[in-house]
Amino acid sequence: MADRLMLLDTASLYFRAFYGVPDTVKAPDGRPVNAARGLLDMIAKLVTTYEPTHLIACWDDDWRPQWRVDLIPTYKTHRVAEVVESGTDVEEVPDPLTIQLPAIRDELDALGIPIVGHAHHEADDVIASYATQSTRPVDVVTGDRDLFQLVDDDEDVRVIYTGRGMSKLEVLDGAAVAAKYGVLAEQYADFAVLRGDASDGLPGVAGIGEKTAATLLATHGDLAGILAAAASGEGVTAGIRAKLLAAADYVAVAPRVVEVVRTLDLPDVDARLRTPDAAEAARVDAAWNLGTPLARAVSAVAARA
Repeated sequence: MADRLMLLDTASLYFRAFYGVPDTVKAPDGRPVNAARGLLDMIAKLVTTYEPTHLIACWDDDWRPQWRVDLIPTYKTHRVAEVVESGTDVEEVPDPLTIQLPAIRDELDALGIPIVGHAHHEADDVIASYATQSTRPVDVVTGDRDLFQLVDDDEDVRVIYTGRGMSKLEVLDGAAVAAKYGVLAEQYADFAVLRGDASDGLPGVAGIGEKTAATLLATHGDLAGILAAAASGEGVTAGIRAKLLAAADYVAVAPRVVEVVRTLDLPDVDARLRTPDAAEAARVDAAWNLGTPLARAVSAVAARA
């Protein structure tokens, strides 16, 4: 059995489960468990289909790091609700999902899947650091296009993209990224800077969409090359030059926001899949009423142990 590490963008998955699974089933204390149950079914499918030997649930210890907000104040602003009493920002997470997080952490523990986050960083950065530092082939599971920048055919890093739903999973290697966007995977971060991303509050360069961004990168290689051409006035039209000049402040800081951090000092966790402890699984099932989804996930993990 060849080793393969799977990295879960955990919040991306449980958000999808929350909105995709009816909340008719409740825990014994009455709280909904649709996100927790849906995540278990996702894990069962992912493990069965892609056969990892190692699995880590990457966690958002800080979903909106201040250092990114300091660079681009609009970063994820639309996901924020102001709490007047404390004056602090909290993510607009529906309360029926927030109260399921203990169940989600419990079920991951019962499956023997380590949960790893890092202070002042998002799960994206944890994923990027593990993927970059891994000695094994890696599958990144996410609904976040930003992580396409991690695709690396030479190091056998792929993205399993959930953006179209669990029934239409896409496996993205270098050729798939190029076919989808017309850029190399290593150009994707610069592509995202130019194009922008409304889902993250990144404005992009006004007037430069996907096609123009891809053309500029094909011609000049990277953002630095594009800016150098604009500065010299060679190889860039006056219109593009004007658009880049108008967005100069944004372009100066956006790469640091868009580029994932690959150098975090993360724990060397034991991520190898093992047969889950039956007694612990039974305890978690009784506590949260996870039923058949937990049984399916236990079976899927045990089959890869």
